[in-house]
Amino acid sequence: MEFIINNIWLVLFVVWGLPLSYYRSKFRKMIYQTDSWVINIKPVFWKEIKGLFGNIYPDDMKYKKFRNFYLFYLVIYFVLFLSYLNYNTNPQEMEKLSIGSKVPAFELQDQFGHLFKLDSVLGKKNLVIYFYPKDDSPGCTKEACSFRDQFEVFEEADAMIIGISSQSVESHLAFAQKHRLNYTLLSDTEKKVEKLFGVPRSFFGLLPGRVTYIINKQGNIVYMFNSQIQAEKHVDEALRILQNL
Repeated sequence: MEFIINNIWLVLFVVWGLPLSYYRSKFRKMIYQTDSWVINIKPVFWKEIKGLFGNIYPDDMKYKKFRNFYLFYLVIYFVLFLSYLNYNTNPQEMEKLSIGSKVPAFELQDQFGHLFKLDSVLGKKNLVIYFYPKDDSPGCTKEACSFRDQFEVFEEADAMIIGISSQSVESHLAFAQKHRLNYTLLSDTEKKVEKLFGVPRSFFGLLPGRVTYIINKQGNIVYMFNSQIQAEKHVDEALRILQNL
């Protein structure tokens, strides 16, 4: 499942490309009036283009039907391709932090409406900063409660847990109270910190990423774990790294 998510563009191109190839083959045979499959590999395009954007057989309903299907699949395929190019040239993705990077300073409100400044804890504790998609969603709840259940273990590792997502302060407070979360949640409503870290997004860039960063007392990122599906593994990986610091 995680392979599919990480390679979602490839999957979409293949899945959408199969019916597109079928309709193109049928369409070309109609346009060039042949039953031979060879027409699919012949470098002739002008009549196909005229048939696609014109109406060269006005009385042939079968031709019109396949022309419309072919055009529809072709347009969607180009939209997917342009979306892919836009997503993969996003400056946020190009400038994302890596292991060894200095953690950038930021300020956000916590679940109680208090201003949290990263500089106030930097150098005093190891930090576990995890970005998650949405309060009270199934995966995020599992992740949040796993961090809660291991809170004392993190304390023993002299580490502070900080969860960040784009929901409001009120949403974070309700989420924390409902699940008795005993650590800091920060509200990044404008996604400024998400962009500052360059957190990778999933599903065409529409779904916020689930990424955990481990920062040592020198303010350096020593480990990152990125998995949308394995929510609880973020906790296991964080503890594993902290025990080796």
